[in-house]
Amino acid sequence: MNRTIQFYHQHSEQLDNQYQQVSFEQVHESWRSFWPDGSNGSCKVLDVGAGNGADATWFANQGCDVYAVEPADSFRAIGESRTQSLPITWLSDTLPELKVVNQLSLRFDCILLSAVWMHIAPSDRERAFRKLANLLAPNGRLVITLRHGGFDDARQAHPVSVEEIEQFAKDHALQIRLQTPVQADALGRDDVKWQTVVLTLPDDGSGDLLTVRHVIVNDSKSATYKLALLRTLLRIADAHPGAVIDRSDKRIAIPLGLVALYWMRQYKRLLDTDVGDGQGIQQNSDANKGLGFVKDEGWHKLKHLTPDDLSIGAFFTGEDAQALQKAMRHTIDTLKAGPVKFTYRGDITRPLFEMERTKVHAKSSFIIDSEFLQSFGVFTLEESLWDCLRLYASWIEPLVVNQWIAEMKRYELNQRRAISLQTYHDCLAWIDASHDTRDVRKRIELLRENQHQIVSVWSNTKLNDKYHVDHCLPFAYWPNNDRWNLFPTTEKENLTKLNRVPSKQRLQKAKPLILDFWQLAWDEDLAQSRFFCEAALSLPNLTSTERDFESVFEAMKLQVAGVQSRLLVGEW
Repeated sequence: MNRTIQFYHQHSEQLDNQYQQVSFEQVHESWRSFWPDGSNGSCKVLDVGAGNGADATWFANQGCDVYAVEPADSFRAIGESRTQSLPITWLSDTLPELKVVNQLSLRFDCILLSAVWMHIAPSDRERAFRKLANLLAPNGRLVITLRHGGFDDARQAHPVSVEEIEQFAKDHALQIRLQTPVQADALGRDDVKWQTVVLTLPDDGSGDLLTVRHVIVNDSKSATYKLALLRTLLRIADAHPGAVIDRSDKRIAIPLGLVALYWMRQYKRLLDTDVGDGQGIQQNSDANKGLGFVKDEGWHKLKHLTPDDLSIGAFFTGEDAQALQKAMRHTIDTLKAGPVKFTYRGDITRPLFEMERTKVHAKSSFIIDSEFLQSFGVFTLEESLWDCLRLYASWIEPLVVNQWIAEMKRYELNQRRAISLQTYHDCLAWIDASHDTRDVRKRIELLRENQHQIVSVWSNTKLNDKYHVDHCLPFAYWPNNDRWNLFPTTEKENLTKLNRVPSKQRLQKAKPLILDFWQLAWDEDLAQSRFFCEAALSLPNLTSTERDFESVFEAMKLQVAGVQSRLLVGEW
């Protein structure tokens, strides 16, 4: 028995008298809106460090089924003697193991750690948090109170911080719902202050969000492949509603070529950036094994290209065209043999994803459009899972990236190189921020050189050399550099708009100027082809053969409304 538990055991009567001086309401008022409701008779609460049972008693009186964990024997005996008539199960267990609780195979709607976290050694906290997170039911709440201030007795306290809890939340796919300011002690001790953090395990009602979390956090991984596939699908679901080619039998079908292309795009910086010994960042547990999709006749012949070159609407010809098609086929081989086969719900007979390949005849040149991407075959997943990825992409993707970095940091070669955290993040960047408006700026400059008057689409103001290029849908919320999303505007307008979407009225008023700019800027065949390819995959209700600017505008209005509603973006 450690010395802190021993102290609680030896001084249980004294502490019991002290704790009875304050009520549950006084101690826990700060998170009142998250108090569990046991009126339906199905609410399960886990009180870790239950002490004399005061909090457990309150939960039980609300109708909750309570499991009270207290490792100090005499303290637990006090609680048990007072609560014999209540639905409280008392357990002798300790963090970080919680061995007894885990053997119950229960999930809890509320888990409370009141005045406990400071006793857990920092080296044990990640494990303790993981155990607690895995005990939460869908939409369950984990409540942790943080004590700032030490003890003048034998109890041991370690420093605590909200920042530590935030990092654990990111690592284990929980959402922080409440973070209180530092508050006074309910017992009036001047040298003790408290904070409360409430976290939840999100649930979309279908169970798919929990499945996604399991893949991110708990699934076994010998490489980063599962995370790469999940992030690929997140990007497609969020940015390319037009990629859906079939929606039947409660399944979604998207172009297999698009999955392969985006898989390659996100690995490009990771593998081609020299972080030591002329090599990229190790992506599996066996550095000698190599990666199935990285071959001399495909991937290695594309090293001169950037990730942004692997974009919708891009034109490929000659050796680059041949190498890209080979690299995509190698990627599809890897997908089939790896993450598609071994990512499943329950057991291997219930795969989350399926794919059907089509034999592809190599082309000497092509545009990366819907037709080209569909020529490789189809990739399918459950409609509810697709909707989950689409609706929660902005929350899920940071979790995937964070876990991906954690996996890479475990690999031996990466550890020897002492790769910085910033390097990991930079290599996982989806879009090169320094190039976000480059192509559109080049086009505007060329038009100006040819004596075309360029005006702001928002005000019809003639633009000077200090013009800005504005993302209609703000890049900070929805990273997209498609031509339909980039408009010329004044510096003042762009800085005023910031990360907001235009109102419905403003967008409709700007329609003539937007259409005029599109028709002027993208009149050449290749440029226009790319404009419509990008729009067809990124915007709703457009076909792959769409060539009408006005139809793109109407689809853009729908996308603006959808992103604003889904991501709660402010309106300009």
